[in-house]
Amino acid sequence: MISRLSIAVVVAVLVGLVIGRVGWALAILLGSYVIAQLWNLFRLEQWLRRRRLLTPPDMNGLWGEVIAIVDRIYRRKQFHKSRVIGLLREFRRLTTAMPEGAILLGPEHEILWFNRRAGDWLSLRRRRDRGIRVENLVRHPAFVSYLRDGTPVDGVIVHDSGEHGRWLSFTIVRPGDDAERSLLIVRDVSHEMQVESMRKDFVANASHELRSPLTVITGYLDALADDQGLDPAWSAPIQEMRRQSERMSTIINDLLELSKLESGERRLPEQPVDIGGMLALLRREVSSLEQRPRTLTLTVESDAWLLAAEGEIHSIVSNLVSNAVKYTPVEGEIELRWWTDDGGAHVSVRDTGVGIAPENIPRLTERFYRVDSGRSRDMGGSGLGLAIVKHALQRHEGTLTVASVEGVGSTFTCHFPAHRVVPRPDDYADHDAAPHAASERRIADA
Repeated sequence: MISRLSIAVVVAVLVGLVIGRVGWALAILLGSYVIAQLWNLFRLEQWLRRRRLLTPPDMNGLWGEVIAIVDRIYRRKQFHKSRVIGLLREFRRLTTAMPEGAILLGPEHEILWFNRRAGDWLSLRRRRDRGIRVENLVRHPAFVSYLRDGTPVDGVIVHDSGEHGRWLSFTIVRPGDDAERSLLIVRDVSHEMQVESMRKDFVANASHELRSPLTVITGYLDALADDQGLDPAWSAPIQEMRRQSERMSTIINDLLELSKLESGERRLPEQPVDIGGMLALLRREVSSLEQRPRTLTLTVESDAWLLAAEGEIHSIVSNLVSNAVKYTPVEGEIELRWWTDDGGAHVSVRDTGVGIAPENIPRLTERFYRVDSGRSRDMGGSGLGLAIVKHALQRHEGTLTVASVEGVGSTFTCHFPAHRVVPRPDDYADHDAAPHAASERRIADA
């Protein structure tokens, strides 16, 4: 193109020299060149505006190369666009067919898109609800807290009090911590909740029904054991039957307590509880046992009290202490510890017992789960103690952590939020049954 322009300029100069008008010849040449370029630009602009209807203009030189490049880019864009549209259509078909609801949320949790299932369950309408923050439509404290904090990581279950009364599980998926968009997965877990409710009702009812005949059996066994005219050959079997009936009574009582905790009903009144004094009492009870570890240590690092239901807290700590006593040899050690910090209040029970394998730790709070079923049955355990601990802690917004090494020992630690820590009441008087925590800074039996 440049070479052609150079030749045209040379020709125009020669013509201008012949006619004596070199300037006019160059002006006419350059004007014609500008007009031709403007015409080519106009044709290019018209084609770009209406490229779906018009064929690319036939041009030579640099303009032809530009048109070829633009046409190639456009065709490539059309290919990728059609591919993306196909993927989006396939995605919409899949999300429509999937059994879960899906909601795409923006950085402020505003609704950007949702599938049909989520729309049906949450009564969403595209024109009306798009752009509205999802917590304004699902107004449940647990759901709002979950959106804000992202805990628990496995999601939250909310009961829909509408016409259908569904139980909906919400789980949020974020590509990264700084992602502007997130995906909210909604599942209908009504059937699972109904089955769980039926199981809880069955356990509670069966436990109540078993308690009465077991009481009668235990009474007759006690009478037979006290009968002086009983054949001595029956003494050992009756003692074994009494031991098994006591074990069955323990299981039933634990089942009833667990059922009460799971139901969330009949919450005990909360009041300041002296955890240091409670641990001191438990330590004295363990010290009076014949079969117990040689060393019992109580370490109290705070005189603060805990706002809680005293009966449930006692159940938590006594179950942990009971487990430590069962699995710690006579030459072992148990340490009870109570302390507070900026994170809240903490109670730990450390033992030097048999320890727990890492693969068993996540299942410790399951009902009837035993690491060593044979050993647990010999010791008379119900397998419900840690399940009771878990549910009682949940009622107090607490968590349980377990650290254990096989053959070395285990440490069970209960963590309570800081807002449950209260100062020791001023009118609290020390007495023998529950010595003040500060006076029991560290006590050990050896």
